[in-house]
Amino acid sequence: MIKAVIIDDEINAQDLLEKTLLRYFPNKFNIAEKCNSVDSGVKAIEKFEPDLVFLDIQMPGKNGFELFKYFEVINFEVIFTTAYNQFAIEAIKRSALDYLLKPINHVELSKAIKKFEKKNEGNSAQKKLSLLLENLNVNDQNVSKIAFPTIEGFELIHANQILYCKAESNYCGIKKIDGSTKTASKTLKFVEEILPVHSFKRIHKSYVINLNYVVRYHKANKEVELTNGEKLPVSFRKEEEFINAILQNH
Repeated sequence: MIKAVIIDDEINAQDLLEKTLLRYFPNKFNIAEKCNSVDSGVKAIEKFEPDLVFLDIQMPGKNGFELFKYFEVINFEVIFTTAYNQFAIEAIKRSALDYLLKPINHVELSKAIKKFEKKNEGNSAQKKLSLLLENLNVNDQNVSKIAFPTIEGFELIHANQILYCKAESNYCGIKKIDGSTKTASKTLKFVEEILPVHSFKRIHKSYVINLNYVVRYHKANKEVELTNGEKLPVSFRKEEEFINAILQNH
């Protein structure tokens, strides 16, 4: 049995997908839960640990892509159910993930299920989703590349690929979401000034973080936890400003 979670803000869409799965794939699916938001979907995934998630992209509050920042490790496959714009669909295709355009029909659903069943073709779910997020960043015209000075010249990096920046004497380490680190030949103060102010926040004399990759804040320890599992210190002087920025950003 394939354990699945359906995440879609439209109740009718949830029910239709469930009925189609049970009708055309009898005794193959166990629908663990149907959710109407990213937040409820996160809870269901943590509770049931599904094999497959059917994920709507366009939902009020948080879109489907925001689901992934709540998980350090992605150990489930995803089939997107969407009428989303073309750049996102192209990104999904290049990431070896599958999608279904609404209204969903059983023929396309069957193709997606067969693809899921042959899922291990070299890329893990984690790698596929990391590639998806990178492809989305590359294709979104609203996301700009930033030129960071280096000893050799310049390093062009999309803002959404940056997890955090760390002061290293007169240099600055730039930690990316793919785990790699680049070194800018400028101070953290210089780098902070060229980063988008709506997404990045100084939390400590040594750190500027991307607010989009914050998972939780440990107030007692004054530590912020990011999507890759790292915990960074938040200084007493920056705490209130950081909390306000988080609340305004979500």
